[in-house]
Amino acid sequence: MSKDKMKDRNNKFRKSKDTRKQDIRDDHKQETHYGLSTAITMIIGIVIGSGIYFKADDVLNYTDGNIWLGVLVFCIGAFGIIFGSLTLTELSMRTKKNGGIVGYYEDFISKKAASGFGWFQTFVYYPTITVVISWVAGIYTCQLLGLESTLERQIWIGFAYMTVFYIINILSVTLGGYIQNLSTAIKLIPLIAIALISIFWSVPNPSLSEGVESLSKSSIGMGWLAALAPVAYSFDGWTVATSITNEIKNPKKNMTIALIIGPIIVLSVYLLYFLGLNKLLGPEYIMSTGDGAVNKVGEMFLGKYGSKVILIFITIAITGVLNGIVLGHLRMPQALASKKMLPKADKITRIHPKIKLSPWSCLISYIISIFWLLVHYITQKNNLLIGGDVSEIAIVFSYVSYIILYIKVLKMKKEGIIRSKFKGILSPILGILGSSIILIGGYLSNPVYVTFFLIFCLLICVVGFIYYDKSIKNLD
Repeated sequence: MSKDKMKDRNNKFRKSKDTRKQDIRDDHKQETHYGLSTAITMIIGIVIGSGIYFKADDVLNYTDGNIWLGVLVFCIGAFGIIFGSLTLTELSMRTKKNGGIVGYYEDFISKKAASGFGWFQTFVYYPTITVVISWVAGIYTCQLLGLESTLERQIWIGFAYMTVFYIINILSVTLGGYIQNLSTAIKLIPLIAIALISIFWSVPNPSLSEGVESLSKSSIGMGWLAALAPVAYSFDGWTVATSITNEIKNPKKNMTIALIIGPIIVLSVYLLYFLGLNKLLGPEYIMSTGDGAVNKVGEMFLGKYGSKVILIFITIAITGVLNGIVLGHLRMPQALASKKMLPKADKITRIHPKIKLSPWSCLISYIISIFWLLVHYITQKNNLLIGGDVSEIAIVFSYVSYIILYIKVLKMKKEGIIRSKFKGILSPILGILGSSIILIGGYLSNPVYVTFFLIFCLLICVVGFIYYDKSIKNLD
């Protein structure tokens, strides 16, 4: 080998070594701000939001008013998070990479795959959920204040909510965590209250008001599988907590506990609420009145102002979800940049000494969210998605993406890295089954739209994959 070639090879080795060292430094730059309680409440707080309040009637409609089939649907939907989270704990215990699921892809699949999935999460998943949750907050705020609920007003109020929570989480990382803990505690109050009161409630189910069409139970067909789409929406968001793994104290222990306890609490609360609501109102009443059913519970307990009280709790629940999503999203560009997966990485990775975050990362996250808010407005104004919204299939695509990680855990068990048969075999298999069922349910809900959007999400992943591949070649 010539001296020039030997010199060139040594330079490449030193560059590669320096890059690895820089990656390690980047992954440990951020300080730990949050404890176990914040990790758990972040999972519960993001998952339990508006969905459970306005999806209960959808579940009953798809299951033809069969309560116990509805319970089964909730349990099947929970497979995707309970066994999925149990599986991912095996990965969270073995990595210190930042970026949550992106870090898992990086350590256990490949950096190219991590870049592709990271682009999807940063440019599609997080921002679409952010804007839809902001919009829903605008809808309920209009109802609460008695304002005319036009799409434009809903969007502007949602934009205001989104901006406020970006400012809060940028100016104070600890305040964002406190808000998450507080909102989670508050949003659980009406859910648990309805479940507990239903145990002692003996008053007959309410009658429908005049002009409201009565929907009764009917025979059950295979259409009940479509109920998995609204259930998937109600359960989504649990992986967002993994985006702050590096800011959790003792992350290997605390994130593992949080990923186990959080989903189990969510399923328990959902089932208690669903059963309690059906006992108080009856499935026919819920199916006939739709999203307004829960307001009737407020009137039954607290009189004419009861519906307003329920709306206050729902609004707090939604804003708690929004806070958690924003808390996770504004860190994603910095996490990708620290892995050289975004252009201008050196600039984006710089952490501001006062706010303990990357200003450029926060700005990129905010701009992307504004872009998707505009897209969401256009699609809703022109009914381009036929009753859907820009976030729904991003959620389904995420569940499909997790299957790759579940398969990796199965391989790790086969190689002897994981010893537990429960976590190494049963949990990933059930996680794969849960994700597959959610994909089927989502597809049945809107075949044309789902197919188009899944392809779009895949293309974003391909762009991220190609960018990282080219950036590494340029470094060489």
